[in-house]
Amino acid sequence: MDDLRLHDAVIFLTAAGLVVPLVKRLRVSPVLGFLLVGLAVGPYGLARFTDTAPWLSMFVISDVAGIHAIAELGVIFLLFMIGLELSFERLWGMRRLVFGLGGLQVLLTGLVIGGIAYWFGNSVEASVVLGGCLALSSTAIVIQLLTEQNRFGSAVGRGAFGILLAQDIAVVPILFMVGVFGAGVASGSDSSVLPALGLALGEAAIAVAAILGVGRLVVRPLFRFVGASNSPELFMAITLLTVIATAVATHAAGLSAALGAFLAGLLLAESEYRHEIEINIEPFKGLLLGLFFISVSMTIDLAAIAAEPVWIPLSVVGLFALKCVITSLLARGFGYPWPASLEIGLLLGQGGEFAFVVVAMALTFTLVPQETAQFMLIVVGATMFLTPLVARLGNQLNQRLSRMSETAKEQDTEPSSDISDHVVVVGYGRTGQLLADLLNRQQVSHIGLDMDQRRVSKLQSEGAPVYLGDASRRAMLDKVGLAKAAALAICTDDPGATQDVIVAARRDFPNITILARARDPEHARELLDLGATDVIPEVLESGLQLGQTLLTELGVPLAAAREVIDIERFERIQALSEGSAKPAGDQ
Repeated sequence: MDDLRLHDAVIFLTAAGLVVPLVKRLRVSPVLGFLLVGLAVGPYGLARFTDTAPWLSMFVISDVAGIHAIAELGVIFLLFMIGLELSFERLWGMRRLVFGLGGLQVLLTGLVIGGIAYWFGNSVEASVVLGGCLALSSTAIVIQLLTEQNRFGSAVGRGAFGILLAQDIAVVPILFMVGVFGAGVASGSDSSVLPALGLALGEAAIAVAAILGVGRLVVRPLFRFVGASNSPELFMAITLLTVIATAVATHAAGLSAALGAFLAGLLLAESEYRHEIEINIEPFKGLLLGLFFISVSMTIDLAAIAAEPVWIPLSVVGLFALKCVITSLLARGFGYPWPASLEIGLLLGQGGEFAFVVVAMALTFTLVPQETAQFMLIVVGATMFLTPLVARLGNQLNQRLSRMSETAKEQDTEPSSDISDHVVVVGYGRTGQLLADLLNRQQVSHIGLDMDQRRVSKLQSEGAPVYLGDASRRAMLDKVGLAKAAALAICTDDPGATQDVIVAARRDFPNITILARARDPEHARELLDLGATDVIPEVLESGLQLGQTLLTELGVPLAAAREVIDIERFERIQALSEGSAKPAGDQ
């Protein structure tokens, strides 16, 4: 990037300020709006006509390289925000989705696409590179679409995110493979690449461990030091420094810069400054992601598509179809129902932003012919452009297929065994129903258990997924699929029953996340000692809600009041967790 002109920045900010509100009013995804803007103002859009109409130069962006270089920061900030929403414990809890479903998706899709590329006459090295990079999907576009639809916590959202996270991790060995292949071509060596690849992956693992180790020693204490200064400007600066410095460190180690940002987010996910960091980063992430989407559509040459009116459309449809079939079958094999499996497949059918990085790197080593590289980049860009429309089709297909099976499900008297990544809600009284309504609004599937026969019968007649059963029995926990559940939420107001459920669940399902309702701090400590992951004391929560309302009445902005209450809640629950580890006489 030699020069990023102010003229280009004005065009982008105009798009953000005018186009996005317009497409939202038209109920079109902002992602699609940015893609359309990039298609119009890029070098293959209005810029084609500047020779005959010079005034059009005021509305085009000519510095594509500069825009793309800055736009890559959008992906970095996105991965940082994703890491900030997770924690090492939650990431480990998703290992089945990430390393099982996601790992198989990358491996099988890469093998099939690589085989097709080899059948079309590409070398083994080029086929492996193309198979690896085209197996990846667009993290930026898919996560943004899920966030816009409030579906990040749904079964489809969790499955798609698990696969995307595996793909982001897979960027590391793919880039190393390209480097090893390139070194072999340069040296003329035909020796096996496996030893070199194994060595490279070992070095990558050491680099990640070193970054995490140094981060734990430096990053959190640094934030506490800066936080004590009460300087918003300094806090903003150290936040940006952390994101970019970690990305630079991983890039210098030969890894993905986005992976480094994700690691930085994980380091800060459990810190007391997490919410403040989110507020600081969100505007940068949104604007830079918009710039990223514009830069992606700038690579789409409509004239090249017109020159290949058969092969490019066929390749776009073929890539979507192939990835959809493989991903849907894998998702079904991992317990997802067919409607959700098909939506996940369609949602992840496009090529991803890392394909541009991998293909560009392969070109520098002459692993892939220039014509093939340009063809595949156009295909990837076109699939990314079509993703919002395909995602909407997948969502509608999911809803229609789900409605078709609704009649049969209404006759069920037992929980379906064909459910996973759901929440099991024990106690379906007022608190449990409130939680269930929240989960329904976020499209998170759940199963309820309650011991009140009349309440269960009434709620079942209204279509609620609640069943009569004792959650302290192993057989009942197996019935509701706790082994495949995302979390267990205990909402009963019976302290003894709550303790029995926690003991049974922790004994038979040691890795399950357990959230429980407690009467007071003393009861909360007892539940934590028994194995609850988190507890919410009723007295604490009512006091915090009262405090938030009071602060807003006193003139404190709502966002600031929420921030104060979130920090207070975090510190008090953390204090409960630390206190639960003390001897009884110290509590």
